Amino acid sequence: MEQSVLQMILQSGLVVKGVLIILLVFSIVSWTIIFYKWRLFSKADSESQIFMRTYNSTRNPKELFTAAKRFELSPIARLFKSVYAEKVYSDKQELRRMLKRYATLEAARTERYLHFLATTGTTTPFIGLFGTVWGIMNAFTGIGAAGSASLAVVAPGIAEALVTTAMGLVAAIPAVIFYNYYLSRANTMIITMEDFSEELVDYILS
Repeated sequence: MEQSVLQMILQSGLVVKGVLIILLVFSIVSWTIIFYKWRLFSKADSESQIFMRTYNSTRNPKELFTAAKRFELSPIARLFKSVYAEKVYSDKQELRRMLKRYATLEAARTERYLHFLATTGTTTPFIGLFGTVWGIMNAFTGIGAAGSASLAVVAPGIAEALVTTAMGLVAAIPAVIFYNYYLSRANTMIITMEDFSEELVDYILS
């Protein structure tokens, strides 16, 4: 079966091969992002838990700032480091504005590359559908050239079309699943940052 599918791909036209290459690129990039974000979120969660234990055990912002330098992936640690390092705030209102600005930057950093997964999930089925339509057109062209609608004439073009449909779904389904999963984790981190920002106002200015 694997050999027959490979033969269909090798014997397909340039347009279908081009579609398959595009879908393959989308799939490879998507899986790269999926593994990268898995490691990033896992490490960020671990660092955030350690940072929060340090935060709850000390009331000295300088000590917390020193500890936070070890955590490069934790959004809340990075939020604290960015705000505390500036020290240009004079009251709670100004500190809240600064926290909101840095929290927005951290939120964007947390959601980075997720848009590509969303794009893959929404576009690759249509790219595959284009290859499907083109393959069916080739099948009808073969019917016209052979003057016969037998299975031997129709099957190669239809099979070629179905391969592109399958590849489109193979690229789209994991991208959609992990996009929704990572977006949920990113939203959880953003909510945590918002709650932590309110605590930091009294913590830093106390």
